[in-house]
Amino acid sequence: MTQRWKKRPEGSNWGEFGPDDNLGRVNWIDAGKVRQGIAEVREGRTFCLSLPLEYPGGNLLNPRRFPPQLFAVVREGRPNMALPLGLFDPRVTDVSSDDAALLYLQYSTQWDSFAHIGSMFDADGDGRPERVFYNGWRGGSDIPDVADRGVGEPRLERFPSQGTEALGIHNFARHGMQGRGVLVNLKDEVGEARDWVGYDRLMRVMQAQKVEVEKGDMLCFYTGFGDVVLSMQKKPDLHRLENSCAVLDGRDAKLLRWISDSGVSCLIADNYAVEGLPAKPADGSHAMLPLHEHCLFKLGVPLGELWYLSELAAYLKQQGRSRFLLTAPPLRLTGAVGSPASPIATV
Repeated sequence: MTQRWKKRPEGSNWGEFGPDDNLGRVNWIDAGKVRQGIAEVREGRTFCLSLPLEYPGGNLLNPRRFPPQLFAVVREGRPNMALPLGLFDPRVTDVSSDDAALLYLQYSTQWDSFAHIGSMFDADGDGRPERVFYNGWRGGSDIPDVADRGVGEPRLERFPSQGTEALGIHNFARHGMQGRGVLVNLKDEVGEARDWVGYDRLMRVMQAQKVEVEKGDMLCFYTGFGDVVLSMQKKPDLHRLENSCAVLDGRDAKLLRWISDSGVSCLIADNYAVEGLPAKPADGSHAMLPLHEHCLFKLGVPLGELWYLSELAAYLKQQGRSRFLLTAPPLRLTGAVGSPASPIATV
């Protein structure tokens, strides 16, 4: 295929996995990396790494995302929930339940696909920035504005573009998302207060905890934010959430270079956005979410957010370990920008 860009962003890896690549560094989660993950399994013990999908509760953490809604499927005019099928045929004894859900795909424990964040970038080299996503996939120019209908009412229109379709979450599901996970315990360093972690501090923590990262590893950061979310019992205190636990400093150029050089295939955290949001101030034209831009747009590194890492972190600390087998496929929903995840760690 013909390369779809004439110039690529500084510090990106566009084209290194081929002109039509839509997996980025997920390509490095290969058979060898799966075997490395399996080699970390000693007890066969598993840890659930997802919050309940109805957490954090409400829409204060993100006013555009709402908790799941469950509905009974209608069967011959009746809600099909604990429904005796003898109502329709007196000879049968079955009792049936069948339901449906309205999900905001990035409400709780989730994966971000590369279609989640692109950038206005002059990939054509003609001096005019256009909407571009990872590896030069285009955002399109025919996406209309949609009038606001008020808070809480879902928009049923969907205007997919070349980039959002090609880079959808289904690519990760089909690939597998199983390999070696590595955990850094930032809570032990930072505590529960909001604090920024840049390159220098992260290196100190990793050295103290003897954490080593190799090419293709899925790197997880435990901050304690998931514990705070669960403690609020679906009634979040926004001020407390915005002032709790460690966040990565997406404006730290040294940290971004390390992400590039480290070879990590994914970045995962139990906090809201992996990086601090809002990011630290910057001058001139800049990304609102600098770590998202660096990972999703430039490198093809998926982000996992709002994972539940507390029990796993406690176990690894007790055992003096940092590595485990991570199995974390998203939904195979073609073209979706993000997806709920139900990750499992096996140790």
